[in-house]
Amino acid sequence: MKVEYPGFGSIVIDGTRFDRDMIVERGEPRPRRKGPSKTRRGEYGHTPLTAAEDLPWSSPKLVIGTGYSGALPIASDVREEARAREVELVTLPTSEACELLRALDDDDVAAVLHVTC
Repeated sequence: MKVEYPGFGSIVIDGTRFDRDMIVERGEPRPRRKGPSKTRRGEYGHTPLTAAEDLPWSSPKLVIGTGYSGALPIASDVREEARAREVELVTLPTSEACELLRALDDDDVAAVLHVTC
C-alpha cells in the first residue's frame, strides 16, 4: 500500500487524495467517523480517538497516525481494548506512520490516520 502524507490536512492512499482522517483496514481505506468520540472533546480540548469509534481491530497491529505534530489524543479505552484484543498499538506522528505502513504487508496491519494537528 502506498500511503503519503504531503502535509497538514490531507493524505494520499494509493494515488487518491483525502482531505480528512482515514482508516485503512487490509489495504482498503474508509473515512474515520469521529462522531462517537465527539462527546469526549471537552476532556481533551480536541476530539480524541476513543474505542466508541468503529476502529479496525481485525489485524494484529494497529498503527495510529497522531497528526502533523502528533497531537491526536488517544483515550485510555483504546489502549485497554487493544490489550483485551491482543492488538499491538503503534502510535506515531502521521508522516512516520505512513513510512511504516509503506514497509508493512497490507494484510497484517490496520491504521487510523489523523491528518491535522
